[in-house]
Amino acid sequence: MSDPELKARLAARFREVNGDHPMTAADDAYVTAWFTDLEDLCRAAGRDTDQVRRLMLAGRLPLPGYLRSDGAQMVPRDLFDLAEQAGGLDSLEGWFLAHWDDPATAEGEWAAYLDGQYVCLRSVTPRNIRYKDALVTAIEAAPAEPDAGTPAWTRRLHALVDELDALEPPFTAYDRLRFAGPVSRDRCIDAVRARHPRME
Repeated sequence: MSDPELKARLAARFREVNGDHPMTAADDAYVTAWFTDLEDLCRAAGRDTDQVRRLMLAGRLPLPGYLRSDGAQMVPRDLFDLAEQAGGLDSLEGWFLAHWDDPATAEGEWAAYLDGQYVCLRSVTPRNIRYKDALVTAIEAAPAEPDAGTPAWTRRLHALVDELDALEPPFTAYDRLRFAGPVSRDRCIDAVRARHPRME
């Protein structure tokens, strides 16, 4: 039986980071489809849920991505994989930071990772974080290219959008509340496809 006080502390920390926004039935359904209950994941992985919550509160593992309306703390199914890739939890921070040349950028990405706010990726890895940033930058810059609007340009643009689409999940309405506006899928996938239809 997990410690209810630890669970409450983690929920409070989540709300400090994300704000206190309602989860609708549609939000709950989305989160259940794309994420998993922390307690279920710990049970399946043979990990102590209280210890994992302590690590989250200590800034050594990411916070949950969502709080479902029934109080379930929802996390990515691969929550523990990154620490394993890094060679263990003690090596995770240094390994993660080493993926960026600029220390300030690295620290910012590490903070965002620990806040559990990389719900914009199907799999949260430094490579995917960097690739997503590069794709968003390229898509946003595309309208200023000299050949904008041509068939070749449109094909290049849609190739970038398709790559971003493969990295990102669909998102849910709750995300637009906590991030205070349109998410990257809205701006760089849906809007771009609507504005610049594919040329057959």
